[in-house]
Amino acid sequence: MKRRPVSAFSLSFLDIMFCGFGAVVLLVLILNADTVKARNETFADLSSEVIRLEQEVLIGQDDLVIARNSMEAAEQEQVITAGASDRIIETIKVLELQIARMENETQASREHINRLSSDLKTLDAHQQRQGMQATVAPEAGDKVRTFKGEGDRQYLTGLKVGGKRVLILIDVSASMLDETIINVVRRRNMDDASKRKAPKWRRTLATADWLVSNLPATSRFQMYAFNTRARPVLSGSDGKWLLASNRKDIDGAISALHQLIPAAGTSLYQALAVAKKLSPRPDNILLVTDGLPTQGRSKPGSTTVSAAERLQHFETAVRSLSAGIPVNTILLPMEGDAWAAAAYWKLAIDTRGSFMTPARDWP
Repeated sequence: MKRRPVSAFSLSFLDIMFCGFGAVVLLVLILNADTVKARNETFADLSSEVIRLEQEVLIGQDDLVIARNSMEAAEQEQVITAGASDRIIETIKVLELQIARMENETQASREHINRLSSDLKTLDAHQQRQGMQATVAPEAGDKVRTFKGEGDRQYLTGLKVGGKRVLILIDVSASMLDETIINVVRRRNMDDASKRKAPKWRRTLATADWLVSNLPATSRFQMYAFNTRARPVLSGSDGKWLLASNRKDIDGAISALHQLIPAAGTSLYQALAVAKKLSPRPDNILLVTDGLPTQGRSKPGSTTVSAAERLQHFETAVRSLSAGIPVNTILLPMEGDAWAAAAYWKLAIDTRGSFMTPARDWP
């Protein structure tokens, strides 16, 4: 069988085709390698970006938690601040009310002091017109009891010790131990013998002695000691009048007074209430004290008392006094009781009595 002849053209065409195909494959391989490399680089870049974004998200979440905690703390602080603000506003309102009340009380006190000053001027003018009543010590035998003062002092007092029925009220509260608060506290803690020797208390006893020594012989008298309560100095004489001409009654009252020891507070209400217990009622009251009372009719709930409260206790006691009875006051001043003199001076004006603050060496 005869072989088929090979055409040179056919071989050349196939070579060309295969070469072209190989070139195309090579080109595809080259291009694909570049594409894969670019894709890998892009993927690496994107992975880094994703990791960075994930880290930012985590940081953002942490910041969000911190921000939420800060916001909750701020809200809680705002609530606390609002509560404190409300309390401060309420406190300010209370303080404003207290300030307003204190201003009103201050104004009332000023007006009261002005009225007292006016009354003092009126009384001073009245005494200047009428003159001071002078009582010169008479010869022995004219008095119900002998009393000898220091030196040649004359008893020019203007004090009205006369009357048919004379009630003598002696303050025996703790403040009668001394003129200053510090010394009162100091002497209050001493023994009874030292208390009886206190200079101010000795003056009080001498004043009481002088009063009974200058009573009219025809009068009747009664002596009561008072602090937080009032009781007769002479035992068994409660509600009874004693004869000024009876030396036994006079000496007994003075002797009993010397046995007392100043103690406790002062209730002028209880002292003046004695006038209502006596029958017939007194026509003259002689009061020996050192200041305004520290309590009223009953024991106070507090252990301290202000000057305004003391003045109120005084006014309440005075209102309870029966009308028409003159009150003659001997004031032995106490430290820190500035209103006492004016108050008792006004009492003298209102009751047609008298008022005096004697020297330390009187009587």
